[in-house]
Amino acid sequence: MGRGLRTPPELTFNLEELNEVAPALLGSGAGALCWWRVRHSGLRTSPIALELEQAYRFHTIRAALHEREIREVISLLRSAGVEPILVKGWAIARLYPEKGLRPYGDIDLCFRPDQYPTAAALMGRPDYQKYHVDLHEGFSKLDDFGADELYARSQLVGLGGVEVRVLSPEDHLRILCVHLLGHGAFRPLWLCDIAAALESRPASFDWDRCLGGNRRRADWVLCTLGLAHKLLEVKINDTPAAARANSLPSWLVPHVLKQWEAPYVANQPQVKYYPAMTTYLRHPAGVIKAIRKRWPDPLEATIRLRGPLNELPRLPFQIGYSLSRITKFLTHL
Repeated sequence: MGRGLRTPPELTFNLEELNEVAPALLGSGAGALCWWRVRHSGLRTSPIALELEQAYRFHTIRAALHEREIREVISLLRSAGVEPILVKGWAIARLYPEKGLRPYGDIDLCFRPDQYPTAAALMGRPDYQKYHVDLHEGFSKLDDFGADELYARSQLVGLGGVEVRVLSPEDHLRILCVHLLGHGAFRPLWLCDIAAALESRPASFDWDRCLGGNRRRADWVLCTLGLAHKLLEVKINDTPAAARANSLPSWLVPHVLKQWEAPYVANQPQVKYYPAMTTYLRHPAGVIKAIRKRWPDPLEATIRLRGPLNELPRLPFQIGYSLSRITKFLTHL
């Protein structure tokens, strides 16, 4: 996907296997990537390949529309004296060989805390509701580094005549890794993002800056790169993750593969469940089932509680994270 995979590798699966995995790939948003693999092969005329091609064409059109939105939104914000940093979405899609390979939805924009109110007021105007923008005050939900430091290392990238500010390659890779782990790694596309970011990194890439000073968070990043190596065969021999890839927790790869059996948002526990849970205050009969449905993913619970990725059982983290969410729910009430 990056500089090493501009030409897709030769196919190693047959039509029967393609028919088996294609529905999950289409549902997870990776159908276009699969088409990229099969379009120059003998499978390209099969019915399922045509479905993959349609996904690729659809995502290509959507990408063009999103890029127009990004240009308009950035220009509007700058006219109000606000300078956002675009994270995820287009910031990672631009690293893929073709724009239709990486679908994305919202435009995720982060702002300095002092500029956030102006941005929120502007984008909250009725005539700007047409834009699909997700505003973030600072970076506390994404990273441990402060806004000033991330802005200082950010860079401007051209998009159709508009300069879009994105994170440095080092900061972006770190945030992508932690984001994947913090959501249980349920989407294969997120690991493809990390592969694209890793393979497109510049020669000047600073690993010390990427890993940061927090040893535990640095290990999360190394484990995620190890996952990309194990599951996507990404080359990491020249990275600090080479040794960690050979000593990943024994449960990690099987857990991720299990998640990928149903890589759909609808199958994942909902984080913002407070309003739904309040319905059980008057009708408690289904509360046990509701709690079971919201039982936290072991990987997500570990990251939310800033735990280590090691061989110890994940149950204590799941219990701890459940208790923290229950406390927040009761506080909300």
